[in-house]
Parts: sequence; C-alpha cells; structure tokens
Amino acid sequence: MRAAWYDRRGSAREVLVVGDLPDPHPGPGEVRIAVTVSGLSPGDVKKRSSWLGTDMAFPKVVPHSDGAGVIDEVGSGVSASRIGTRVWCYGAQSYRPFGTAAEYVVVPTALTVPLPLSATRSDRWLAEQAACLGIAGITGHRAVFADGPVEGLHVLVWGATGGVGSIGTQMARRGNATVLAIVRTAQFEQARTLGAHHVLDATRPDLTQAIRAIAPTGVHRIADVDFAAHIDINAQIVAVGATICSFATSVDQPAIPYWTLGFADTCLRLLGSDDFSPTVKAHAAAELTDALVEGALQSHIAQRMPLEQIAEAHELVEAGAGGRVVLEIA
Repeated sequence: MRAAWYDRRGSAREVLVVGDLPDPHPGPGEVRIAVTVSGLSPGDVKKRSSWLGTDMAFPKVVPHSDGAGVIDEVGSGVSASRIGTRVWCYGAQSYRPFGTAAEYVVVPTALTVPLPLSATRSDRWLAEQAACLGIAGITGHRAVFADGPVEGLHVLVWGATGGVGSIGTQMARRGNATVLAIVRTAQFEQARTLGAHHVLDATRPDLTQAIRAIAPTGVHRIADVDFAAHIDINAQIVAVGATICSFATSVDQPAIPYWTLGFADTCLRLLGSDDFSPTVKAHAAAELTDALVEGALQSHIAQRMPLEQIAEAHELVEAGAGGRVVLEIA
C-alpha cells in the first residue's frame, strides 16, 4: 500500500517519507478501512515533532488518528456484514503505530462510526467532514457537554473559530445553549456563521464586563483554548457550579485564583482527547455524526492535498492554516 511514515522525530521535511508498505490485515476485533480521506490535527504534528520531549513509542509511525473510508476486510469476531460500510474512524494512531495517512488502516471495530448517506451532500463531502471529527470533534463535544446537557445555559467558547472551538460552538448551539464566542475582530463573521449568539473581541479591555452584561449570573460552561491565558477572566465570569473545560494551555504549570473559583463551586476539567473513556468517545462520535448528517455541523476545509504532499500539509498546520487540512488518499 502507499503510505507516509516517520521512524524518527523532527521537522516534517526531514522525517516524513512517502512510499510503499505491506498491506495490513485486521486481527481479532479489528477492521481494515480503505482510506479515502485522512484528517490532519495539531496533535499529529506534535507527535511527529516530539512535543514535550516524548520518545518514539514505536519504531515506525504512520501518522494521523482520524480518517474516513470504506471497510473492506474484517478480523475474527467481527460480522462480515460490515464489509462495504462507509465509516469514519478516530484514535487510529492513539497508542497504535499505524494511522490513516495510508491507503489502508486497521483499527478496532469500536473506533469506527457508520457514515450515513445524505440527501443534500455528496459522499466525498461527508468523508472530508467526517475525517475532521475525531480529535477536534470529540474534544469539542467534551468541552461543552462533559457535565451534561446545555439547554438554557450560557456557554462561552474561547477561540470559537478554531478546529476544536468551531465544533464546540456549533454543538452548543445545537444543544440549545446561548453561545458566546470569544475571537479576534477579523473572525466575527465566521463565529456568527457557526451559530454564536454573541461575538466578543478577545482583546477588548472591558471583556469581563461585556460578558457579565450578557450573562449577569455568570457563564455555566466554558470551553477554553488556553487555560493559563484566560483563567483570571474565567474566574470572574463563572456562574456558581460552572465548569471550565480546557483543552490546551500556553503555560504548563499555571497559577490559578483558587478562592475566586472555590467560592463559585467551579469544576475544572483538563482535557486530553486520547485518554477519554471509550464510552465518552463513542457517545460524542454518535452525536457528531448525527449533527453532521443533519446539517448542523461543518468544519472549514482550508486545504486538500494528496498524500505525497504530507510534509507540506504538516507545515501548513504548524503555520496556522486558517482551517482544517485533509489528505486525499483515494
């Protein structure tokens, strides 16, 4: 099969190789997917570049955890009726060596999600969109719904037009919350298109007061792209019993205003998508698929590139692509 891989950490152009590898075959409880689209996430770039100084867990890695395609082979214990099913997958390269940047990927059957047909969208469009749902989608869903439904609540999303934030924004709107998007001025229109009821400039000096004017008793859920940078503001705007879910931070060991948060009975959730429980992941994946098919969820695809340009694709993500980057495999 045609595939991309690396056997050492480093810059994209230095370590990523495109060539031929033996076709994989599924073991017990696994399926093989003929990949049509491989989704690229910042987490894939971090794994390749040795973010936080982590070591290579495997001697050879085919990158990317997310993708979409058609099941063409099943292992023992998996019904043959799954062959021919259009699916998307997540976690393909989570604690496993071979991800979706290849013509075939083998994953546990539980990590595949059936992708229904749409009356209004092409199969290719659905595959591209579904390939963006794994890391970013499940994280975005968790950041909003970790503590239950949000109907009637105020949900605030920092970085609401980013990969995770845009999905959190749309899913919160679908969940009938009042959604506050915190972005840069240039992103206002995009945030409104995603469904935000209120869009505020992240740099305005009176941001805390502006948020409180919208939510006088405080915000109930916060999805945060930078825990360290925003914790002081978040502490001033939380409702009693609120949850702050953060999926990234610019400082590894940030200080927190303990008593301000404590007096508000605040719950802090620090998210790492690889390590959500299987039940959490499966529930989020089902909800995301329903939202996608019904037209309530869409990711902005900034670039579509062939597998042979995977190094350039990684560089685009590192530079800030302004949307999602996907590899067209077949």
